[in-house]
Amino acid sequence: MIDLTVDSATLARAVERAREKNIIIPTFKQQRNPGLIPDTIIAKLKRVGLWDIDPLNLFRITWHNEAVADGGGFGDVNFIEFPKVLTGVDARIVAPVGKWFPTGAHKVGAAFGCLVPRLVTGQFDPTSQKAVWPSTGNYCRGGAYDSALLGCQSIAILPEEMSQERFDWLTTVAGEIIKTPGSESNVKEIFDKCWELRESGEDLVIFNQFDEFGNYLWHHEVTGPAMMSILERIMGPEDKFAGLISATGSAGTIASGDYLKKQFPASKIAAAEALQCPTLLNNGFGAHRIEGIGDKHVPWIHNAKNTDMIIAVDDETAVYLIRLFNEPAGKKHLISKGLSETWVSGLDQLGISCAGNLAAAIKFAKYFELGPNDIVLTVLTDSMEMYASRLRELTEAHGEFTESDAAAVYAQHLQGLGIDNMEELTYYGRKRIHNLKYFTWVEQQGKTFEEIQAQWYDDDYWKQIPTCVDEIDSLIEEFNARTGLLNG
Repeated sequence: MIDLTVDSATLARAVERAREKNIIIPTFKQQRNPGLIPDTIIAKLKRVGLWDIDPLNLFRITWHNEAVADGGGFGDVNFIEFPKVLTGVDARIVAPVGKWFPTGAHKVGAAFGCLVPRLVTGQFDPTSQKAVWPSTGNYCRGGAYDSALLGCQSIAILPEEMSQERFDWLTTVAGEIIKTPGSESNVKEIFDKCWELRESGEDLVIFNQFDEFGNYLWHHEVTGPAMMSILERIMGPEDKFAGLISATGSAGTIASGDYLKKQFPASKIAAAEALQCPTLLNNGFGAHRIEGIGDKHVPWIHNAKNTDMIIAVDDETAVYLIRLFNEPAGKKHLISKGLSETWVSGLDQLGISCAGNLAAAIKFAKYFELGPNDIVLTVLTDSMEMYASRLRELTEAHGEFTESDAAAVYAQHLQGLGIDNMEELTYYGRKRIHNLKYFTWVEQQGKTFEEIQAQWYDDDYWKQIPTCVDEIDSLIEEFNARTGLLNG
């Protein structure tokens, strides 16, 4: 699953490149707990901006960053708790904030999880090979960012209909940008481009987030504990953790639910998707506007056997919510409901998929009739920094967002959300979703029938993945020791 076979010759070149670029790699342990980061590095970070192309920012691939754009340190995990006046439910809905990662999105961590095991084993040569990052948005940004730190060539692949801000930013970082047809629901076109690159004869390594278990591992070992730390801070003696709700996307983030379920066996994992492309809910297809969540296939790294519910969210809800949260009339309406101006100003920390996650969490709370002692976790993967153009487009298409529009959106897309388009999964419901992997991964992408069977029938299959994290950390420590930079 995660091959840790060492190629000594290539590893030596990778070490030399890291020495040249002054790159020290953080361990998974340090990303979980920045208190383990050397004081010398923390002191140097005081002079580094959060988005700077500076190798020190590898140590900011953590949920614990101080919520500032420049020179921040580390502290508790940043999170938002959404009050009942907004959600309309008694349950406490809470979400860690991804805005304060380098690049403004937590996908930079998933890219790290895929790249670093290859780097510290010598399976990727940054001096000669190109790193290819197939994505529906933020993952290729994270991969291009990590590649730039290493001084290696990168190829970012993403659908042509993604927001203009993503392309504008990528032009400053990525070596090459490939636009594939369609929107974020057109994942097969991304996979087809990867096959074209493989067959081109170029010396490259494809870091496919949809089948790279480094993505699963990073979220299990970093995002999961970050969510656990939030629960430890906010749970009272009578409180109960009800479950994690996450858009499936590449199935990286939802792996944090596997971690949490080990701590809270009665908790549930709910996978959210767009109603306009109900792949998990109804073996369906289509296109939608909730950017970055991927569709029309089940990722190879999705542990479907551990998924308890599917929640489909209308993309109209996500799109209208970002207008409510960011347009002046929307903010004014929320303040009139009793929310403080300061709190409302923080809603720009939710990008489009985050709004979809929030809606799915509300539907989850309503379905299970959760009360004030129930805590529901979801995740805010990015912020509005990549979507200002979408607000302008919506204004051009539909006109100014008025106070009456705000009142209607609040009533319909928050308070009025129902329990439609949801499925509580049985054993065979889970198996139906798992079996969908066959058509993408075995028939099209070269995975074996034996492994897809093992994912379902071998109880140790998913348990084995986290067991390699200590070995990876040891390889990272050996790599850093060989560069000699920690002694400088």
